Amino acid sequence: MRRRWIYLVPLIVLGFLIFVAIGGVVVQRLWNWLLPGLFGWHAIGFWQALGLLALCRILFGGLGCHARHHPRWRPRIGERWEQMTPEERERFRRGMRATPTPE
Repeated sequence: MRRRWIYLVPLIVLGFLIFVAIGGVVVQRLWNWLLPGLFGWHAIGFWQALGLLALCRILFGGLGCHARHHPRWRPRIGERWEQMTPEERERFRRGMRATPTPE
């Protein structure tokens, strides 16, 4: 098992680097194809494209995974609900109704 990891980890790292490089090239080519002609903006280089890609990931994609995006949380909530006593369920319902909603 350990021997397999010795070969697998470098392949995973190499695959990630290739994926990032392709993403940077795609962003660079799309930017340089569309934006200078449409808006008169300057062309960008590869590293600027990677920076733009990272910025978009931070602003629009988030930095980590959130529980609401995982379909596995529903069965766990159902299991917890089934384990609750009727009094605990009622207390939970009252607490949810009392919570103010964000505006």
